[in-house]
Amino acid sequence: MTLYGYWRSSAAYRVRIALNLKNIAHQHKSVHLVKDGGQQHSDSYVTLNPNELVPTLVDGDFVVNQSLAIIDYLDEKYPQSPLYPQDLKDKTQVKALAYDIACDVHPLNNLRVLQYLSGPLAVSDAQKSEWYKHWISQGFAALETRLQQCAGKFCYKDQPSVADLCLIPQIYNAKRFNIDMSPYPTINRIEQECAKLNAFIDALPENQDDAS
Repeated sequence: MTLYGYWRSSAAYRVRIALNLKNIAHQHKSVHLVKDGGQQHSDSYVTLNPNELVPTLVDGDFVVNQSLAIIDYLDEKYPQSPLYPQDLKDKTQVKALAYDIACDVHPLNNLRVLQYLSGPLAVSDAQKSEWYKHWISQGFAALETRLQQCAGKFCYKDQPSVADLCLIPQIYNAKRFNIDMSPYPTINRIEQECAKLNAFIDALPENQDDAS
């Protein structure tokens, strides 16, 4: 099993945590999103993933992109350390939390979006930072309210789930862009809880071989 990813990619970060939590043997192949004009645009990688994004998982002759689809595949193939609750309503709530981040917050701050803002649209660095801050702050404010209602030690009760896999990389990005996290005490508490687990520590961007 091979995960194609990039050390700073939030989506690849999610999958790394999942692989670690489930203790699945795999190798990592770096697709540097900045070097060489972006290695995700190379012919060899486009053949693997026409979306020119990371991550991509290769498991034998099976190839799948999209981090949440990859995580679902891993969760069904390797049922140990499940990433969703068993109860249907609980499972659906966890999915909703994950989608709040992965679908409504993260895409607006994706590298290719930021590059388009500063490139073709000629947005200033200050304006780009304001864009980033606006969408993170709006997303985290709503998420904080929801988590106050359902969180235990983690996003949903007391077991790490796919919601935590989505949250932690987004916090990492927010801090990288100097977002004030003080308005989000529940989010901060969950981050501290996740930081105790080796699966999250080993998945940290700076702990990847291609970190630079």
